[in-house]
Amino acid sequence: MRNRWTLIGALLALVACQGVHAQDSTFGHVTRGPGWVYTRLGNQTDVRTKTTFGVLFEGGGTDVNAAYRWMCGHANGGDFLVIRATGTADYNPYILRLCPGINSVSTLKIDRRLGVRQPFVQRTILNAEALFIAGGDQADYVRFYQHSPVSLAIDALARRGVPVGGTSAGNAILAQFAFSALSNRTITSSEALNNPFDFRLTLDRDFLFLSPLLADTITDDHFVTRDRMGRLVTFLGRIAHDRFGRRPFGIALDENTAFLMEANGKGTVVGSSTVYFLSTPGRPEICKPQTPLTFSNVAVYRIAKGGAFDIDAWAGTGGTAYSLSAVDGKLTSTQPGGGIY
Repeated sequence: MRNRWTLIGALLALVACQGVHAQDSTFGHVTRGPGWVYTRLGNQTDVRTKTTFGVLFEGGGTDVNAAYRWMCGHANGGDFLVIRATGTADYNPYILRLCPGINSVSTLKIDRRLGVRQPFVQRTILNAEALFIAGGDQADYVRFYQHSPVSLAIDALARRGVPVGGTSAGNAILAQFAFSALSNRTITSSEALNNPFDFRLTLDRDFLFLSPLLADTITDDHFVTRDRMGRLVTFLGRIAHDRFGRRPFGIALDENTAFLMEANGKGTVVGSSTVYFLSTPGRPEICKPQTPLTFSNVAVYRIAKGGAFDIDAWAGTGGTAYSLSAVDGKLTSTQPGGGIY
């Protein structure tokens, strides 16, 4: 009798490990498996539609409704997938309410490295017509997803013409370079400017390859709200100094704001605040450990809602151009009044 119950228990455990329909929640139908939880709202059967590629960069804070409608339009009535490492599936009803013509909205939480190797996870990502990476901690994304079937599947979606986006931590990993926060601590602008080799300044590269237009580029978010201009200038200085990029560029978004980039690099700004596009002149004059940064003539283009920017040409319309210089760890600006934002 004991052996029989042992066998039954083992079989039940095996079924659980392979994922079972566990419950229905207010966010949709829930399925669980090793290292993942999948919650689907809307049609439970996938469709395949003709999609249009683009990249949604969002700066965190309150989500911008127009940005998600833009992604849904590019998904053309297909299946919208949100991936995350922590949190709930609360995006499901929000996006479905904004986009009633979408077939489904699902959230796939992958919270362990074990999850990225599961066939269900890979298949679910590859079946999406829009993919969005939620906020959280980008260190989780780097630890769990980098150089894995998950990152490869996201790249495959981009090549297939599927729109991809992210907010906050999800935005931080959309370009070739990223602040990975692997020290488990963030870094402030003053800390970065005063020591470009601070142990908290952890830069990573090649997490995703969504478009050649995002090569040699790093993104940032919560930008004005958390005063991150100094650290972005330092990130660019480090990338240029380390020769990882030929001439690095930055795309930085404040909260409640998004940049909607089409496949050709042209995009518009939506939301209530501003987006900043930074380009560098070359390597910094002084970039070494325990020494404040000196990095002159970093070009900035600031755009608010309604403005446009062309990533390929690196030129914008409807915005303001100025330049910044870090001198002995202090930022100066060519704007009237010396404002850095």
